Amino acid sequence: MKPDRPLFLVGPTASGKSAVALALAERLGGEIISVDSMQVYRGLDIGTAKPSPEERARVPHHLVDVVELTEAFDAAKFVEQARRAEMEILARGRTPIFCGGTGLYFKAYLEGLGDAPPSDAAVRRELEAAPLAELLRELLQNDPVTYERIDRQNPRRVVRALEVIRLTGKPFSAQRSAWSRLDPHASPLAPIFGLARSAADLHSRIEARVDEMFARGLVEETRRLLAQGLDRNPTAMQAIGYRQVIEHLRGVRPLAETIELVKTKTRQFAKRQMTWFRRQLTVNWISMEAHEDTAHMAERIQRG
Repeated sequence: MKPDRPLFLVGPTASGKSAVALALAERLGGEIISVDSMQVYRGLDIGTAKPSPEERARVPHHLVDVVELTEAFDAAKFVEQARRAEMEILARGRTPIFCGGTGLYFKAYLEGLGDAPPSDAAVRRELEAAPLAELLRELLQNDPVTYERIDRQNPRRVVRALEVIRLTGKPFSAQRSAWSRLDPHASPLAPIFGLARSAADLHSRIEARVDEMFARGLVEETRRLLAQGLDRNPTAMQAIGYRQVIEHLRGVRPLAETIELVKTKTRQFAKRQMTWFRRQLTVNWISMEAHEDTAHMAERIQRG
């Protein structure tokens, strides 16, 4: 691996990609660019498995803690800041290592943002106030292709698709298909590696991670973030764990049921991530065994 191009590392939540990226960065003299739509928010720490201060002291991390809970952040802002971080890392003679699980950010960075318009506050407020079922009916009527492809359990994605349709009068699917590769440095030659684990192993890791998050104080963190406006940021509220804990704090369900629900939601999310990566990106998948340590996996990736 030469420090003249980036390395991309993808995988589902709890697959261990962050630890592998850390080991890779230490082996290669690299710096990590987080590709995570939730780790950008200050305060969303435990529930997003954000790198610890000790890990950030070992290896520089970028695109972590860059906006407040009250601020909006999207793929366009990610591309802008990530491109700047990559150029700065390369200028230092080091290797940029993009690591994360937000597939849309990877795709936007590698293939461009297309011609989709910026967000319109008035249109977005109107859409966000409507029931999800009503939004899905509108999407099916106006863009059946996107309706079939989109994660229909994710209101944020549905709202954005309809926002683009309303603002342009064109199907969202037609605009996404027009995405073109904008960055010569992000060419197909830049390796994209993916960590894959068996379903049983990944589920076991998810269960352990969720238990650890609650043990570390996810409920207390969520209570504190509520006072800072967490529930008023529709993007941040999509982070698995926080919405469910807020419902617990409001008396919707007891803590034990909340923990099990977060585990279920996380398993479902991991499955959707794998489906998305396999359909949308050309990834060199590497199977990681339950007993395999991160140093060995980093060595395997380094060998290419």
